[in-house]
Amino acid sequence: MMRYPKGLQTGQTIGVTAPSSGVDSELHDLIHLSKKQLENRGYNIKIGETVWTQYKAASATKEKRAAELNAMLQNHDIRTIIPPWGGEILQEILPLIEWEKAQAKWILGYSDTSTLLFALTLKTGIATVHGTNLIELRSDEWDPTTSKFLEVLSSEEGSMIKQVSSSYYQSKWNHDKIPDPYIYKLDTTTNWETVSNLPVEMNGRLLGGCLDTIHHLIGTPYGDVKEFQKTYLNNEPILWYFENCEMSATDFHRTLMQMQQSGWFENASGVLFGRTVAGQEVGGFTTLDALERFAEATSLPVIYNADIGHVPPQLTFINGAYAEIKANNGTGEMTMILKK
Repeated sequence: MMRYPKGLQTGQTIGVTAPSSGVDSELHDLIHLSKKQLENRGYNIKIGETVWTQYKAASATKEKRAAELNAMLQNHDIRTIIPPWGGEILQEILPLIEWEKAQAKWILGYSDTSTLLFALTLKTGIATVHGTNLIELRSDEWDPTTSKFLEVLSSEEGSMIKQVSSSYYQSKWNHDKIPDPYIYKLDTTTNWETVSNLPVEMNGRLLGGCLDTIHHLIGTPYGDVKEFQKTYLNNEPILWYFENCEMSATDFHRTLMQMQQSGWFENASGVLFGRTVAGQEVGGFTTLDALERFAEATSLPVIYNADIGHVPPQLTFINGAYAEIKANNGTGEMTMILKK
């Protein structure tokens, strides 16, 4: 059975650590501003040393990153953990995490943070949260899609959470933009699509993250999907969600084939793919070609251009929770139920 953390309440402490990348000194203001916004909403913020440094594609040595994360995972006073953002090489700390000592508490993030979320849920059955990063919370107001993260973090076993697709998304990333009123410039109409060009409904246990990083867990002790499904989900089907951060269309295709050939989709109910600025065409081969071949090979329903990942805003997903997802006429909706 899945384990859901207790809901985060005002007055409690959020821990900030950088298990992947830290923040360069010229961007430290992003952390201070985000901290202030959460404090203004009644939360205590404890920031670890790794957040303030960055060297050779990581915040600190793998030993220091793992030690700080372990300390926060085992600290009763810290109720939720939110890294500043993702990065590149979080995977190297996975062998150093004390999985059996990890307390059930919400961890929120995306990009390389999803490597940790995915592994933690598979190894322990503790539900984790794929959604906004800390530095994207630095504005006085949060857009309606992003702001659902707080409802998720305050939820616990038995809760039901409903979300709908965004109306508009941000077409170009910009960390330096002054919030007006949101941190994002929502300038392009959102349009969820399906490979079949027909309305799609699917349900199952949510699991997923950033394809660029989590596919490297295949064949490791941190990517045993079948064992997770058997141990914690009673063999219920998985409803997968993914985003492509940097892969070309052919790399994206190879990654999906690797996942399929490793058995990740043998007991699945469907796949939801996020918008991407990647997926560059290679020799006339496009991301849509990859999605069509994937749908044909797996016979799974496929929704794409959904609110996930590096093209904000994004919905908030709970790894391990039961969900029902619908897509029709360019819009989507998702209902999550935190059931064991």
